[in-house]
Amino acid sequence: MNQKLSFLILSLICIWSHSLLGQVDGNQAFKIFDVELGQEISLEKLRDASSEFDVLFWGEEHDDSLGHILQDSLYHLLLNRYNTVALSMEMFETDGQYILDEYLDGLITEEKFLSDARPWATYERAYRPLLERAKEGKQAVIAANAPRRYVSMVSRNGLGELEKLSKTAKAYLPPLPIYTEDKDYKDRFDEIMSQSPHSYDPKIFHAQCTWDASMSFRIYKHWKKNKGELIFHLNGRFHTDYKLGTFHQLQRLNKKLRIANISCFPVENFEKINWSEHADKADFIIVSKKD
Repeated sequence: MNQKLSFLILSLICIWSHSLLGQVDGNQAFKIFDVELGQEISLEKLRDASSEFDVLFWGEEHDDSLGHILQDSLYHLLLNRYNTVALSMEMFETDGQYILDEYLDGLITEEKFLSDARPWATYERAYRPLLERAKEGKQAVIAANAPRRYVSMVSRNGLGELEKLSKTAKAYLPPLPIYTEDKDYKDRFDEIMSQSPHSYDPKIFHAQCTWDASMSFRIYKHWKKNKGELIFHLNGRFHTDYKLGTFHQLQRLNKKLRIANISCFPVENFEKINWSEHADKADFIIVSKKD
């Protein structure tokens, strides 16, 4: 794809995203709450507050269309305010980092990128706008998640299987052994799994911890090399709600890191929402109208 066409596509994405954002904002379709301040704030105020942090987690519902528009809009505002903002994503796996970098550097076509990097099925509508924005702005993008094949190994046969991997394979993983001792996180995970009609194997929690350890380690590695650069990380909100999971694992790597999290989700009772009921989930709560 040539540079002019790439710029045109990004421009159309910007127009589409911010046109929709203007519509939903005007119709009061979402609200943002700053838990520390105890009040509702704008997306711009959220952008301004981000200057206090090294890492800002955006916890999403993966099928929340408005949430994807909002996270792209916040990323756009962050780039307008700061020189560099690294975009870190659960949606790409560590062994595809070099493919992601080749695409961002214009070395391979988007077609080859999509065929080789194994993006999620929802990539086109949910994450492509952010990636194209990063590409246009020459921003770093971190493929943060552990390769699915290794996480699957853990869920089937346990964490010990990772020790059997080659040195080459282990380079795509966080340092072993994987931390699994967060009792609060396990309790919440067990509660969700108890609602499943299928039997729950504890190794599935260890697979979850492998994801968390991978994302936190990749974020930490980038931060160590690029101190002063804000890292904006996207993941499913269970990974960072209540400052557990990926959030907690990152804190363990360096307690001095300034970390904040966003929890974004649609609600049924949008007009009568009591945000304080959700205040323990995150530093910033974003709620939107269901459907």
